[in-house]
Amino acid sequence: MQQQAHGGNLNWAAALAGCPPGAILDFSASISPLGLPSSVIAAIMSRLDDLRHYPDPNYSELRLALSHFHQVPPEWILPGNGSAELLTLAGRELAQLEATVVMTPAFGDYYRTLAAYKAKILEFPVVLEGRGWEISPVPVYGSVPDLADLRLLTPLSQGYGFLLNNPHNPTGKLFSRRSILPYLEQFALVVVDEAFMDFLPVDEEQSLISLVQDYENLVILRSLTKFYSLPGLRLGYAIAHPDRLSRWQSWRDPWPVNTLAAAAAIAALGDREFQKETWQWLPSARNQLFQGLANFPGLHPFEGSVNFLLVECQESSSGLQKRLLQEHQILIRDCLSFKELGDRFFRVSVRTQSDNQRLLTALELVLR
Repeated sequence: MQQQAHGGNLNWAAALAGCPPGAILDFSASISPLGLPSSVIAAIMSRLDDLRHYPDPNYSELRLALSHFHQVPPEWILPGNGSAELLTLAGRELAQLEATVVMTPAFGDYYRTLAAYKAKILEFPVVLEGRGWEISPVPVYGSVPDLADLRLLTPLSQGYGFLLNNPHNPTGKLFSRRSILPYLEQFALVVVDEAFMDFLPVDEEQSLISLVQDYENLVILRSLTKFYSLPGLRLGYAIAHPDRLSRWQSWRDPWPVNTLAAAAAIAALGDREFQKETWQWLPSARNQLFQGLANFPGLHPFEGSVNFLLVECQESSSGLQKRLLQEHQILIRDCLSFKELGDRFFRVSVRTQSDNQRLLTALELVLR
C-alpha cells in the first residue's frame, strides 16, 4: 500500500507496523487530540432521524451560525465538503489568471488543484533566517526577472493570483495581518487558507476575515475539522464576495455538506468552553514537545504558532518514520511531499502531554 501525501493514513501505517489501525498513535495528522466536543456528539445524535431528508440546499442555519461567529453577513459565506472542496473551486478561478504565486514549501493540495486547471505557478520559497522563516525575494522559477521583493511584481501582478496559508504549513509560521495587506492591493485574487487560525486565541490570531467586505479580490478558506477533531465529517467554508460564491455554487454538485456535518458545525461554533480549553491546553503541550525534541542532538525543531512542529533531522526522516512505526506503533509525518524539504525533515502534531512523552521516549530509543 502506497503512502499518501496527506498525514493520518492509518491503514498504510498499520500495514507497515503490523498492527490494527486503532493501535497507531498518530502524530502525522494535525488534529486536536482533545477529541470531539460533547456538544458536537449530542448535536449529531439529535439529528440522526433527519437523515431521511435532504439537507437544506442553502444551509441557511449553518451560514447564520457562521455569520454570528465571524460577524460577516451570511451571503458572504459558503460551506463546503471540507476546505479541500473549496480550494478546488478557488483553483479554478486562479487558473483563469496569468499565473499564481505560491509560497513554498506548500500544502500538496495547492499543486493538485492548480494542476487540475492547468494554472501557471510561480514559486517563492519561505527560506530559513536564523531560527525563523522569511519569504525569499526571488522566485524558484518563472518569467518575472530581477525581483527585489514580492511587492515588486507590480504592475505585472495585477493579472496574478496569490495563494498562501496562514499560519503556514508545514513551518508553523504566523504571518501578521499587516504583512499581508499590501498583497491585497497588488494581486488580482488573493486566497488565504486559514485552516489552522482557530488554534490561536482571538487576541493573537491574524485572520483577514474582518477585511473581506473591503476587498472583492480576497477569499478566506477555513476548516472546522482540525480544531474540533472532525476530519471524518469533512467540513469547511469560504468567506468571500457573494458574487464569487454564487459562481462557485453553480460549479459544484448539490448538497456537498451532509446533515450531520452541518449540525456538528453549529454546535462546535457555539461551544466557547471547548475553544477556551483548547487555547489553554496548546501552549504548554507545544512547549513540552518542542523542548523535548530540542534536547536531541540530531534534531532541530522550529518554533511554531499552532498545533504542529516542523523538525529538521540529520538522518532519513522516512527511515525514522518506519522505525517508529515498526518498533513503537507511532506515526510521524515525513516531508517527502514537500519537495523543498525532502528526507531530512519531519512534522509532528502536538498531542497530550502523555502522548508527547511517549513519542519522546520512543525517539530516544530509536535515535540511540
